[in-house]
Amino acid sequence: MSFKKRLPRRSRKKLTKSERAERAAGWLFVSPVLIILGIFLVAPILMALWVSVSDWGGRGSPFASSVSYIGAENFRAVLVDGGLSTRNFGTALRNNIYYVLLVVPIQTVVALVLAVFVSNRALKARSFFRLAFYFPSITSSVAITVLWLFLFSVSGAVNQVLGWFSINGPNWFNDPRGLLHLLLGAFGVKAPPSALTSGTFLGITYWDWLAGPSIAWSAFILMAVFTTSGTFMLLFIAALQQINGEVQEAAMVDGANAFQRFRLVTVPMLKPTIFTVVTLGLIGTWQVFDQIYASGDPGAPARTTLTPAYLSYEAAFISNRWGEGAAISFVLFGIIILMAGIQRWTLRDKDDAKLRRKIRKQRRAAAQAARVGAN
Repeated sequence: MSFKKRLPRRSRKKLTKSERAERAAGWLFVSPVLIILGIFLVAPILMALWVSVSDWGGRGSPFASSVSYIGAENFRAVLVDGGLSTRNFGTALRNNIYYVLLVVPIQTVVALVLAVFVSNRALKARSFFRLAFYFPSITSSVAITVLWLFLFSVSGAVNQVLGWFSINGPNWFNDPRGLLHLLLGAFGVKAPPSALTSGTFLGITYWDWLAGPSIAWSAFILMAVFTTSGTFMLLFIAALQQINGEVQEAAMVDGANAFQRFRLVTVPMLKPTIFTVVTLGLIGTWQVFDQIYASGDPGAPARTTLTPAYLSYEAAFISNRWGEGAAISFVLFGIIILMAGIQRWTLRDKDDAKLRRKIRKQRRAAAQAARVGAN
């Protein structure tokens, strides 16, 4: 009898009366949570999925007989048609891509450096520094945004500090110029190449895709690093405390200096925590909404601070294009899942992956040999 035929037979083993009672009790205890998740999580997601493929206008029930199924029309308006909806989504996507590329690595590095700093036993008042670095993470995002608007205003503290070094600070939240365009202009590139202006993707020219984050968006990027690094610092502190000191001592005996111990011993042992931090960072950076909403003029200047999350809200709740708003949210959900999958594949443990492939290969060989023996 083959290996595949034996597995189902063992899985169909009859449960005893006590085992059935334990299983029923388990389902009974988790049923309240399952019911709550079904009502407040699963049901709204399914409703939003129906709205994304229907012509619901926001009045009455989305399941009324007057609401019709229109297929992928809302997705087509956002991704393909090339109209205003497509251009807005392309602009929001471009902004968020630069946001992810800058915020995730910077906040990860800053959080790790802060964790190593406050974990140093020679540091006095470690608790004070931990609280000081973590405090921005527990402060209201609206309050932080208002503070940031004040600091980065034309006459704010940031421009005054830049003035000490004879630097004329920009009008941060009113300057739509992209940093990469400014950098190219400094090297004499005044006009874009025709090849980059003739083609478009999601309604945006390739030249605009290469604009980089605007000066206004750069201020929001700095704010994100300031407010999130403290939270991830705590994760790294917990991971550093789990590292066996004998490993560090062995590296010191082998002649490794502090930087070599950090690079060759500490960082590899923090790989699971780095994976968690990067995953949470990817999810959070694709869901930016409250900072943009609290800025007073969402998307300004020239839509360079627009994000897909806010665009979904704007399309549905402001412009009453509920189908497009739901479609944008599901596109954003797909992007998050894709990015998390890519990140997981990139940071995977290659040795574990090789071991799993070897085990699968041995199982296939054993199953094939069993089938040959049965025949």
